[in-house]
Amino acid sequence: QGQLLAKSWSSLFGGAALRGPIYSFNGRNVLADPLWPRRLAWHGSTPRGGHARRWDCQGWRNSGTAQGMASALGEGRLLAGQRHNCSAP
Repeated sequence: QGQLLAKSWSSLFGGAALRGPIYSFNGRNVLADPLWPRRLAWHGSTPRGGHARRWDCQGWRNSGTAQGMASALGEGRLLAGQRHNCSAP
């Protein structure tokens, strides 16, 4: 939608707060919409940007207990993820 999310690529991952809204594919503002109570960015990456092989939800099925890496969108550190159950919405 033509809005600046971060001043630079490094600020996007290094702790600067995201600017403006982030929209889902159906046009909802993820940071404000009650449909998104947890506001996580699922990425399956290590803090340095590599593939977190054990924590990527790749082999997850809806009845499984697998965990994947996700980061809170409001923190501005997209790769400083924590493990979350892959079943979490």
